[in-house]
Amino acid sequence: MFLGEYEYKIDQKGRLAIPTEFRKGFMEGIVLARGLEKCIAVYPLPEWEKIAQRLVTLPPTRSKARRINRFPFATAFNLDFDGQGRIALPPPLRQYAEIKDTVIIAGVNNYLEIWSEESWESEEVLMSEEAWQITESMETRS
Repeated sequence: MFLGEYEYKIDQKGRLAIPTEFRKGFMEGIVLARGLEKCIAVYPLPEWEKIAQRLVTLPPTRSKARRINRFPFATAFNLDFDGQGRIALPPPLRQYAEIKDTVIIAGVNNYLEIWSEESWESEEVLMSEEAWQITESMETRS
């Protein structure tokens, strides 16, 4: 389980250190893809494979199915850590998430998100303002 929020700097070569306590969750592999809210989603390989299994069942004859498959897969990257626990953030993902030099790495239960500092600040405001509404809409009736 990935928990917490961490601020990190990207080095001159576009590399980002992943917090030490998270690295063991990526022992089987690490996949980076576009997140839905202008961030980079970072999945352990087994979680990525679960997403792939769900999406492969969509009929390729439907335009929405093709688009939903393109969104994560066309710009996904299977990466490896270097000897210092860093990953190289691919330029297309950095551009998509508007990441410059400082990022926030947020634990999101079974995956991570990497946000630009500015986008994360906006997201935090939205989360705070809407949390009660989201929670109420997700409650199930017994």
